[in-house]
Amino acid sequence: MSITMDTTLASLVTNKRRVSALKSLGIVTVGDALTYYPFRVTEPVPLRAIREAAPGQQMAFAAVIRDMRVVPMNARRGYRLEATVDDADFARSRRVPGSTARLTFFSYRKSYVDWVSMRLRAGTSVVVSGMPSEYMGQLQFTHPEILTVAPGSAGAGAGLEGYARGAASGNGAFAGSTDPYASVQSAYPPAVAASSGAALKYDADTVREALTRVCRPRPVYHASSRISSEHIHETILGLLWMMGARTSSTPDGQLAGAGSAGIVAPTTDTIAVQNGEENSGTTAESGAEALSQSIPDVLPESVRKAKNLMHRAEAFLAIHDPASTTRFKEAIETLRYEEAFVSQTSLLKARSHAHKSAAHSCPLATDSLRDQFIASLPFSLTAGQQQVIHDIAADLAHDWPMQRLLQGEVGSGKTVVALAAMLQAVDAGYQAVLVAPTQVLAEQHAETIGRMVEQLKPAIPVTLLTGGMKLAARRKALAAASSGEPGIIVATHAAFSKTFQAPHLALVVIDEQHRFGVEQRESLNAKTDDGTTPHLLVMTATPIPRTAAMTWFGDLDISWLTELPGGRKPIRTVVVNEADAATMGRMFAHIRARVDAGERAYIVCPRIDADDEGNEGGSGVSAAAGSARGRAAASGSSARTAAGGRATRAAADAIGIDDPYETFDENGETVARPPLHAVAEIADRLQKLPQFQGIRFATLTGRDKDDVKTQVMADFAGGETPILVSTTVIEVGVDVKQASCIVIFDADRYGLSQLHQLRGRVGRGGTNSWAFLISRAEPGSPAEQRLEVIHHSLDGAEIAQADLEFRGAGDVLGDAQSGGKSSLKLLRVVKDADMIADARTRAEQLLAADPELADEVQLAGAVLDFTRGNETFLTSS
Repeated sequence: MSITMDTTLASLVTNKRRVSALKSLGIVTVGDALTYYPFRVTEPVPLRAIREAAPGQQMAFAAVIRDMRVVPMNARRGYRLEATVDDADFARSRRVPGSTARLTFFSYRKSYVDWVSMRLRAGTSVVVSGMPSEYMGQLQFTHPEILTVAPGSAGAGAGLEGYARGAASGNGAFAGSTDPYASVQSAYPPAVAASSGAALKYDADTVREALTRVCRPRPVYHASSRISSEHIHETILGLLWMMGARTSSTPDGQLAGAGSAGIVAPTTDTIAVQNGEENSGTTAESGAEALSQSIPDVLPESVRKAKNLMHRAEAFLAIHDPASTTRFKEAIETLRYEEAFVSQTSLLKARSHAHKSAAHSCPLATDSLRDQFIASLPFSLTAGQQQVIHDIAADLAHDWPMQRLLQGEVGSGKTVVALAAMLQAVDAGYQAVLVAPTQVLAEQHAETIGRMVEQLKPAIPVTLLTGGMKLAARRKALAAASSGEPGIIVATHAAFSKTFQAPHLALVVIDEQHRFGVEQRESLNAKTDDGTTPHLLVMTATPIPRTAAMTWFGDLDISWLTELPGGRKPIRTVVVNEADAATMGRMFAHIRARVDAGERAYIVCPRIDADDEGNEGGSGVSAAAGSARGRAAASGSSARTAAGGRATRAAADAIGIDDPYETFDENGETVARPPLHAVAEIADRLQKLPQFQGIRFATLTGRDKDDVKTQVMADFAGGETPILVSTTVIEVGVDVKQASCIVIFDADRYGLSQLHQLRGRVGRGGTNSWAFLISRAEPGSPAEQRLEVIHHSLDGAEIAQADLEFRGAGDVLGDAQSGGKSSLKLLRVVKDADMIADARTRAEQLLAADPELADEVQLAGAVLDFTRGNETFLTSS
């Protein structure tokens, strides 16, 4: 069976529980597993004789089992196994006297005790790695890692004089499990049969090989309650063996010889198919060749050599089976540069592709509709708005499609800029479409735009098209669009349906770009009747740092609106500890006072129902709960990868919170946190408070139907229900000028950019406004530090930069914005700015010589996969 990066684990791993546990981490294919990178690597374990032991300091040594006994624990259920070891031979190699120590194991399971007893029979040579302690005056190792050594290795200290005195080095992998109560076998299942012909197998052929394994650095992975880091590592090493790896790579970059400690074949209890198992004499060299065939290099050979980088297969080996921490870091740098090169090549190809397409030229006319509209505004445009409108006018005049990203703070006037662009297209005799992510926002846009253009001559038709419209109104809107009459169409996802046709479409404006994938946007290209590509303007209020925007949206021209129109007052942000009952009470009293003054208040919760794990919380837009998912994001190695992750994220995606900050312990396992607050729970609690007696509440969630949402928002804006308890469905576009207060529960679990977006829902009417961030974060914790950032800053760019530094680009631009997977897992768009610039320069040179990448098949495939894997936030394909 030929194994590739796209092969599913379900077809290879026999342990179905493990397959399910890996799937919950987003690991579905071999490619997912190899790109599930460890978050740290342990330092090498030092060699010490028993007499050199220091309690509390990790060490490794070779010894012989002198005696062993199993003692039932009468006071409690279970067994205690004690073995005495003697390191005389090993100690002699270190020129210190030999000594003895006790190895102790506890277990409730008799099967585990029997298995350990079989391995630790008297006279067996072993290599021990663990943390020494003292018990009843004797040195003791509790649940150490044990490797048994095959007989005939000429003693525990033979040939170790130089090795035992020096630093641990060499190749191969580590073994064992540190779980004291689980019946687990060695991470490297025994491969060498006992000479007696018994069922017992040994972990290593020689003491030196065993010491190499236990002493070398070990990768530690983000794990879960369902699967440990050890078992993740075991699975990945088994996959590498199946693909041809027999030894790791040596520090000098050459493949290790056959005599080096290598990756031991997995047992059929773990792996169903073993590549080349019929040829047990496979050499290291031929195994390495097989691995490189299974994992071809993506980087062009010229680039790899110029940058002195590893082969991709070699880098995977050095990451998952590191010979040294230095080698591990070099491998990470190799794959980080690969990500930079693939992403920049993808963006450059997209930009080149766009400039080769044809588009309708929309030159600015004399006494244009655009100029009439600007003159009619009751306020003056900011300098930023004037500059962006000018840039867009020049873009629209070209006969190739504009590709522009407009980023602006909430309330910075993006709608005015977009309307000016649409009027320029209409003035040239064409149609313009504004696509909004929700029906509520589309209706608001249609009403606002209709009001703004009603005085213009000639009259401009504004058509609203949403999926929630009655059939007759929908047919009328579709007919107006298909007529080709110049005008403005405001639509939701209905614009992507097959029934929507706009034959004279010249401009598409996407509001909140991360809500729409490439395939949806590209479908609008097919709406024209002459094969032209519409000009594209995508807008976002989600703060994206400039370095990140240049990295991710390098195929676009980027404009920023940083000035806020006059009249907006700064929002006062207050962080409140939920356990502080007095402050919570004062906050609710303050909200009641604002409501009595005729203002409105939002109460935001991440979930709908407290007892429903699978509910849909919000619009499904920012539903990226859990960085276990983010860190397990697929490599983008196939379109299937992204699809495969959706099922595993179903429960998390149901929550409208952008929660990228899951906490892990030192072993990479997730730390349990309190359950998130729910809309139904909080609405019920608040209505019972004396501060809100006589006040009507409303609730709004992504589960509500569109007509219900519209009515709820109308009642809220009108004051019939002045307090709205909702999920993050109100995050974007909701514009109620009377809203002056927003309370965000579980604020310590949100991303900073999302908090900034939610905060922007208030203060839009020029009144004093407040944002209360309710937190259960521990004092001095990273969560509390994050909230301090948004507490002291109203600058979206500064907040986005902090968000990026706290959690990395993959989460900020992948999960946090779209709920999708990011192909970038190692690249850091701030710290690696120089690397990205270098990759872009080299990619430009490569594409100049080979525009279609005809000579770089693997790179071409990686570029295609990258675009597919990141389609939720790359704005052109």
